[in-house]
Amino acid sequence: MVKINLRKYYPDFYTTDCIIEVPDEVAALMDSYEHAEAAYYLRRYRHKAYYSLDRGDGIEHDILFVSLSPCEIYERKVTVEQLHAAIAALPDKQAKRIYAYYFLGMSKSAIAKTEHVNECTVRESITSGLRNMEKYLKHFV
Repeated sequence: MVKINLRKYYPDFYTTDCIIEVPDEVAALMDSYEHAEAAYYLRRYRHKAYYSLDRGDGIEHDILFVSLSPCEIYERKVTVEQLHAAIAALPDKQAKRIYAYYFLGMSKSAIAKTEHVNECTVRESITSGLRNMEKYLKHFV
């Protein structure tokens, strides 16, 4: 058992010395927290990081996520609809491969393994599918 002074750890709450006995693990844990906090203050001082945008008032959210105007929202909606229509106009295998590659983030080799085909076949299928989509989307412009 180790004796600690609570005034050292909680100076705002304890105005006079209050010495208690705690187990060794608790004393070691409190010391490690004190060292971690001192290291944090030292890093903040060295990097001159005195200010933070993360105050909880939404500043950081507003900077990271720019709000769109109604016109931009409509344009995105129309673009997404045209994209889905172009994918739906493709042959089934090309559509599935393009969807897996661009939307699901699968690699071409992973698509080839799941379909039990050569990777070159998947690569050519995606390329020709993109050309077909380009032809389809030119009708909208």
